Amino acid sequence: MPSESLDARYQQMRRIIRSLERVAVAFSAGADSTFALKVALDVLGPDNVLAVVGRSDSLPQAELEAAQTLASELGAELAVVAPGELGNADYAANPQNRCYYCKNMLYGEIERFARARGITQIINGTNADDYSDWRPGITAGEERRVRSPVAEAGLTKAEVRELSRRLGLPTSDKPASPCLASRVQYGEQITAEKLRMIESCEAFLHKLGLRECRVRHHHRLARIEVPPDQIARLADAHTRRRIVEHFRKAGYQYVTLDLQGFRSGSMNEVIGVGMPRRQP
Repeated sequence: MPSESLDARYQQMRRIIRSLERVAVAFSAGADSTFALKVALDVLGPDNVLAVVGRSDSLPQAELEAAQTLASELGAELAVVAPGELGNADYAANPQNRCYYCKNMLYGEIERFARARGITQIINGTNADDYSDWRPGITAGEERRVRSPVAEAGLTKAEVRELSRRLGLPTSDKPASPCLASRVQYGEQITAEKLRMIESCEAFLHKLGLRECRVRHHHRLARIEVPPDQIARLADAHTRRRIVEHFRKAGYQYVTLDLQGFRSGSMNEVIGVGMPRRQP
């Protein structure tokens, strides 16, 4: 962790972005990329910033709509590209480095679109904490010379949220929402049908008031993760019946509740990863 104060590291991030002059921001409407977009707009002005979101089966429709709304509220131009990752056999096979293939295709599409607009530099919202997790997509970004000004300034996830609060961003307390493909167990083929099943079931849980949850996909078995203090609520007979009914209509044969509760990246537990990566 850098010894500089939070304000000093925030100013360092601004200096990094200022040096890039014109940027395309890989945007997902999450806390990190929204923060990166906001700072880029503040430093460079809207004429020198382009937000780009990837439309795919792995992105819930609600998140695409959130990206469109947020970009508009921030005064950013938003472009939508279609990486088409399901057409990549390496990605669809769902290996442990699936994210590498996804990000490589996404950054390739952003690069092509941005260069047609005279923009040669892509930035993302990767934060310093991401380098201690299993993030194969970071390698794809490094290979394509994508910059990560948040991480380069040493800003952590908690600090991104704090700075987002100061800037009045609505994403300051938004739960993380990785792509839907991250819910499918490694080695099981990713298909549009499976992603739609996951999206439908998570949307149903959100309607029940569960702001943070995951539906982990294991063939025809759904493993639900919610915060530990919400487990008893889901075990209620009436709620349980509603969930089972919806999940079976979506295509699941078995519906389970994970008694360990929600934890980010739980699919990585079976492969024993989480190895630290070097800092940028």
